[in-house]
Formats: sequence, structure tokens, C-alpha cells
Amino acid sequence: MQTNLQTPKNKVTESNFSTNSNEPPQNYDMVVFCHLRWQFVYQRPQHLISRMSKNMKVLLIEEPIAFDVHQENTANLIIINDNLHILQPRVHSIEAIASVLPQYIKNKNVSTGWFYSASFSPLIEAFQFETIIYDCMDELTLFKGAPEHLIHQEKYLMANADIVFTGGKSLYESKKQNHSNVYCFPSSVDEPHFAQALNGIEIPADIANLQSPVVGYFGVIDERIDLKLLHETALKLPKVSFVMIGPLAKIDQADLPKEENIYYLGMRSYNELPNYIKGFDIAIMPFAINDATKYISPTKTLEYMAAGKPIISTKITDVVRDYSNCVSLIETADDFCDAITLLFDKRASALIPLKYTEILKNTSWNSTAARMQEIIKEFSK
Repeated sequence: MQTNLQTPKNKVTESNFSTNSNEPPQNYDMVVFCHLRWQFVYQRPQHLISRMSKNMKVLLIEEPIAFDVHQENTANLIIINDNLHILQPRVHSIEAIASVLPQYIKNKNVSTGWFYSASFSPLIEAFQFETIIYDCMDELTLFKGAPEHLIHQEKYLMANADIVFTGGKSLYESKKQNHSNVYCFPSSVDEPHFAQALNGIEIPADIANLQSPVVGYFGVIDERIDLKLLHETALKLPKVSFVMIGPLAKIDQADLPKEENIYYLGMRSYNELPNYIKGFDIAIMPFAINDATKYISPTKTLEYMAAGKPIISTKITDVVRDYSNCVSLIETADDFCDAITLLFDKRASALIPLKYTEILKNTSWNSTAARMQEIIKEFSK
């Protein structure tokens, strides 16, 4: 069993970024507030904001990072490119971020404020935004360890937001009850990136020689993963190699099921993922059915499809209603075993790529970002 959880730093697609905390204050067209680290798993915020920064100058502000007492009330500024900067504040609270902003932002009048988490709502008053966007990609109030006051912060953000985007249909149905201008934008896909797995790229050495079939997952490993289901299935299928790629979040290594046929590879960069998924025979989404997964619309569904892999998933609401015609849906370890056995028979999955093509032609991160910008422009008239 491999348990390499001392993970390498995830590479962003803009690999030539630099760190510079001595930049003079600058004018920004959009300020983004994000609970996810830019250099963490590459997902919705990175896809959308990197595309939008092609047309405007953007500062993305992360949650405060750890610091020693001598660094308080400073920040680390990462220059991704001329139009996209990442600010990592070294302050004791989100509210205290306001104290370091004048060192980096020249203008208080900013065209767009873009929020990924309501925890940043106390900073609304630090700016004079023309338009406030809440891009709700997860129901963070239901996540493990979420503070009670986050519910009140979201109510405040919703009351101040001009436009609300949601990362899936279940979230849309929830948020539209409390706001009059909500748009559903399920997570999309960079199809050409993951379609590299269909070509002659190399399978990484750490999975190239695993016993087949290789059943794989990539993404964050946290309370949303049904570790008990994974463990029971691995025990029932000792000749199947289960590969879990991704960092741990809010769970410990001790929580992970440990069997000889389960391989934890740690985090791999976005650029490397096509190589790894090429080595999968079957791609999986073994999500637990709990509060944290009630509203999720997994981005990896489409990424797996773009790579042409058969998919097995637990019955996540948005997966069931959107992809039940091409994703094998399971509930128990016995279901999981049956689905793996069936899908490893190539005849059973022969029609899957045709169904994927129909789904993938209707979505891309480029079109999602463009449509969002159209909505914002129309609202601002």
C-alpha cells in the first residue's frame, strides 16, 4: 500500500508566476474573495477567474495564512500575470484584511466584487462595488467545522449581492428562494485538457505497473468521501487497484482505510491529471451521502468524461438527474463491486463515449465565463 501524503505543491497552469510583496498599490477592475487557495486543487475559481482576467485586472484575496507575530498585518502578493494577482493576507481574522488592503489596492471604487464565500462579507464595506457577485459553488454552511455565524454572513451577502451564480441545479433551487437574480452555472470542463488522456501521453510511473483494473479518483479527500464504502469494496475486490489522488482536508491520515490494494498518491498538479486518468480503467466518485454533499455538482464528472473513462458514482442528486444515462450509480459495496466487474468488460462500456460527446459539446469553461460576463454587463447597463 502506498501512502505518499507529503504532497508536492500543486502547479498552476500559469507556471511562471512570481511572488512580490513590494508592488505599489494598483487599480483593479475586480476583487475576488476566495476560501480556496489558488495553488491548491485547480477548480472552479481558477478556471473562471483566470479567463475573466484576460479582459480585466483582477486581485483575488484568499483567507488569512499562518504567520508569526512579527509578520502581522502584512500580506504575500503572488503575481500570476500582469492582469491577475493573488493576495495572501497575514492577519488574525478576515475582518482585519481591511487593514492591509491600502498597501495593495489604490481604488476603493471597484467595478466588481466577486465572492466565493460569505465569510468575506464583512469586507463589503471596505469597497464601493458597482456590482456584487456571489458565485456559490458549495453550501459551505453544511461543511464540517463550519461556524454558526456563516449562516448569518450568507444572509448578509445574499442581501447585498446583485447577481448570484450557483455551481449546480440543487444549489440553484436552494438559493433562488432567497434572491431574485440567480443563475445556474454547473461546473464545466476544459475538454481539450482532459482529452489528452485519449492520446499517446505517458502514464506516470507510480501507477503504470499497478494490477489491472485500476479504479481511480482525483480530487480533495475530505468528509465528502465515503471511506467506509471504499474500504469495504477494496476488501471484496483484492485484485483491483484503487488509486486515490488528492490532498487531505479536515480529515487525518489515520482516518484513511489501509489495504494493500488502496494507493494514496497525494496531490498532483492539474497539468498531470490527464496522464494519471489515462492510467485509470474506471473513474470513480465515491461520495458519502451527507450534508456536505447535498448540493454538490462534481466538476470531475465532466473531466472523467472528457478523458473517455467509464464512471461509477454514488447517488449524488445532481449526478443522478443529469448523468444517470451514462454513469453507473451505486449505493453499497456490493453495488460497487458489480459495477466494476461489469464496466471492466469493454463491451459494457462501448456506447459510453457517444453519450459523453453529446454532453460535452454543450459545455466548456470558456462558454461559462463568457455567459457570466454577458449577464454582468447586461445588469450594469
